[in-house]
Amino acid sequence: MRNLQIQCCVFAVVAGMSACAQAKVVGQNTPANPLTAERIRAEVPKAQQGEWLAYVERSAKQQAADRAAFAAEVPLSSLATLPKQSSSAHSIPLHKDAAWYGSADALKIADTIVSFQIPNGGWSKNLDMTQPARVLGEFYATDDLNRYPDAKDYDAPHDPHWNYVGTLDNDATNTELTFLRRVITVLPADKAQRYRASYLRGIDYLLQSQFPNGGWPQVWPLQGGYHDAITFNDDAVTESLESLKPVADGEVTFVPVTTRKLAAVAFARGLQCVLATQVTAQGKKTVWAQQNDPLTLEPVSARNYEMPALASGESASVLEFLMEQPKPSPAIREAVEAGVAWFKATAIYGYTWGGTRAEGRHLSKAEGAGPIWARYYSLTTDTPIFGDRDKTIHDDVSEISLERRNGYAWYNGNGVEVLAQYKNWLALRKQAMGTGH
Repeated sequence: MRNLQIQCCVFAVVAGMSACAQAKVVGQNTPANPLTAERIRAEVPKAQQGEWLAYVERSAKQQAADRAAFAAEVPLSSLATLPKQSSSAHSIPLHKDAAWYGSADALKIADTIVSFQIPNGGWSKNLDMTQPARVLGEFYATDDLNRYPDAKDYDAPHDPHWNYVGTLDNDATNTELTFLRRVITVLPADKAQRYRASYLRGIDYLLQSQFPNGGWPQVWPLQGGYHDAITFNDDAVTESLESLKPVADGEVTFVPVTTRKLAAVAFARGLQCVLATQVTAQGKKTVWAQQNDPLTLEPVSARNYEMPALASGESASVLEFLMEQPKPSPAIREAVEAGVAWFKATAIYGYTWGGTRAEGRHLSKAEGAGPIWARYYSLTTDTPIFGDRDKTIHDDVSEISLERRNGYAWYNGNGVEVLAQYKNWLALRKQAMGTGH
């Protein structure tokens, strides 16, 4: 539970006052640095520069190829159009009975998925995959532009007409891969052939986009800014590892041996990156940030209101992923123990997060409620912090704009599942030790 001072601050918010006497703007968010050849030459040891420079070059060549492929299509159509937009990957069902994935409804979605696959092998985000298959001249992505544009918006793309053209954001690419794998599993080999080809191209996208140190950017080919950061937001890293694992383990039997071996190497490298990015504060391991610099591994910002911080939601997903690994190594066990200890120490009891849009979402005192966690915690004080579109960082959620209070999940209960899973994980560890495994 948070200490008495923090609880007093929370009560003041509920009472409609300043969060506490010390409530104030505590910082200004700064942009993340893109991954460039110049940075690599300046910051990476000489012996490691080659693989990083090759990565940047591969990204540039792939983007050029993607652009050329689309440019070749546009003259064949009367006008380039944008596809229908949907909410994240929700148009792709992943929880149906196995037999459903061989149905006409499933194959219609699978055909649309294949049609929207970008030449690089990935997919964009926020596509409605229940729409008809993509036609010539239809773009690979919706515009995905910020609805609150600003001249210095960290989310502003260099080219507004080429945005998120291959991404892991909003569960993109990994959701498509999971769906295709389920379709392939229930279809006869001859009917599954085109879906297999698409799936293999998607796995290659994950292999090609993985950083030399095992992380993944939010967007690949690289788009610049925070999109180049190692991204735990929307579970980009852990979902990519989960997509590679059945390939590496041989569960996906139609994958070539070479691809299987590459997936195994990529999985091991990615797992090491997860462990390496766990934040150490005051000599003690804590949890994870939302995104990390690809070269330094330091936490970095994303959008204007997403500052470098410990991120409870992303960290919950990482811990759940680590606890799912069979025969966890000492490093994994240490990471889990430290992360769970952080969740126990930062839990907030006796309050709920809600309210109407007119009054603005806020904390309300509620006996017996909780635990909940703030979305972000300061890297130095381990206390809740909140960002706004003007890049200011606050220690009181009531001080940020009404639009941001209503439009963002500043508190969550994700740690509840972590603590529950941890109990089961501990029991399994004790059982394994008792049987000598």
